[in-house]
Amino acid sequence: MSFPLLTATAALPAIGAIATAAVPAARRTAAKWLALLVSVATLALAIAVLVRFDPDGARYQLTESHAWIADFGVRYELGVDGIGVALLALTALLIPFIILAGWHDADPLETGSRRWRPTQGFFALILAVEAMVIISFEATDVFLFYIFFEAMLIPMYFLIGGFGDRAHAGSDEKAAAQRSYAAVKFLLYNLVGGLIMLAAVIGLYVVAGNFSLQEIAAARANGTLDMATNTERWLFLGFFFAFAVKAPLWPLHTWLPNAMGEATAPVAVLITAVVDKVGTFAMLRFCLQLFPEASKWATPAIMVLAVISIIYGALLAVGQRDIKRLVAYASISHFGFIIMGIFAMTSQGQSGATLYMVNHGISTAALMLVAGFLISRRGSRLIADYGGVQKVAPVLAGTFLIGGLATLSLPGLAPFVSEFLVLVGTFARYPVIGIIATFGIVLAALYTLVLYQRTMTGPVKPEVSAMPDLRARELLVVAPLVVLLIFLGVYPKPVTEIVNPAVKSTMSDVHKKDPKPEVEAAK
Repeated sequence: MSFPLLTATAALPAIGAIATAAVPAARRTAAKWLALLVSVATLALAIAVLVRFDPDGARYQLTESHAWIADFGVRYELGVDGIGVALLALTALLIPFIILAGWHDADPLETGSRRWRPTQGFFALILAVEAMVIISFEATDVFLFYIFFEAMLIPMYFLIGGFGDRAHAGSDEKAAAQRSYAAVKFLLYNLVGGLIMLAAVIGLYVVAGNFSLQEIAAARANGTLDMATNTERWLFLGFFFAFAVKAPLWPLHTWLPNAMGEATAPVAVLITAVVDKVGTFAMLRFCLQLFPEASKWATPAIMVLAVISIIYGALLAVGQRDIKRLVAYASISHFGFIIMGIFAMTSQGQSGATLYMVNHGISTAALMLVAGFLISRRGSRLIADYGGVQKVAPVLAGTFLIGGLATLSLPGLAPFVSEFLVLVGTFARYPVIGIIATFGIVLAALYTLVLYQRTMTGPVKPEVSAMPDLRARELLVVAPLVVLLIFLGVYPKPVTEIVNPAVKSTMSDVHKKDPKPEVEAAK
């Protein structure tokens, strides 16, 4: 039997989470280093998956299949396609930076309060989320996917509610109540989506007789499994609703600004750059593959919701006074682009959407982590409390600018390529939607540049006059992300080569071909 590489990639952070939680209370530093080493080792395994994955090979590779709950047709089945490999690598890449950025976020409070921040628990929960997200990208059994899709809510709930923003260090009861509200809202929204999906998962089993993604998709393709039109549509809506909450798509998005605003900056990155990607990934893997006709039926409505998300999120970002909530609303706008690309039903749109998932993860991590370093120095999330930072901390201001320019998809930085592909793919089939979505780019430039102007330029405010620049640990977090943004901005081929074959397979699942140009090229 070959080495179960996919299982090992998910099992290592899970075991690391248990080991980190078991470190004695007095050995906080040891717990941090253990979590970091486990995350780096997981990244090494993810790189091994990348190396072994052949973009021109079978659709699902490195597969594992074992009997689990035989009476109900549930199997432990894993496999990755190009989209899953790209997002698995993104997750494994970001977790070490998240751990480094949050190195002191769970240290004991030093403000006279008797409350204790359990350092070991903080880093153990991060590793637990990593394990669950990775196996969600690998699962090819629908029930197995559902278990971890829901289970990741538990550690995320404690990370949001139990470890608040450092701007509230030593915070009062009001701040604690705000964290609790954000955590409960996150949990309830996603639980409701998960319960609706559970009903759809059970319905799928009743119709198909098993939970194997590959078997059901094959049966749909060869005509041996013929779902009634209404049945397929209801099942699709059950799956899509849960994924739209997780994504998040307007109007199911309202939990995200609260969660990102009250969480620490590293946990905010974990939410939007890692966990939320499971929702958009699942739309590609499960909605389109299992319910192709229903996906096409729902596409017009979803495209409208996506473009509303783009404009709505960008408009609210323009009016924000809180740095972290601004990034949260910007992410809602970006997820609108991703979902629009998925349901444009063109190869350019879906390739762009997958590339966008990767690039958004890197750019949001860069911007939010630098914002977190900024907030921890000043002790405030309000934009109005800053000014002239670039004169006292030029490296911090420079990296903040690069993260912001990536957020507005400046040419030469990674998100530009993905956003361009999404718009091209959308315009080819839905030109009006594509034109409206383009205004989201204009608004992105507005909220990003205004944020930078108000925080980094102008007279130096007395409260920031002694602000230190980025330290060595913080540079170690930010510098690789900046390098990746530039590298993938000028050379996205390493990612597109991996995801394009999987996109072609998805297009085949929904029986769609790229529309021909209305005006043929001159000969």
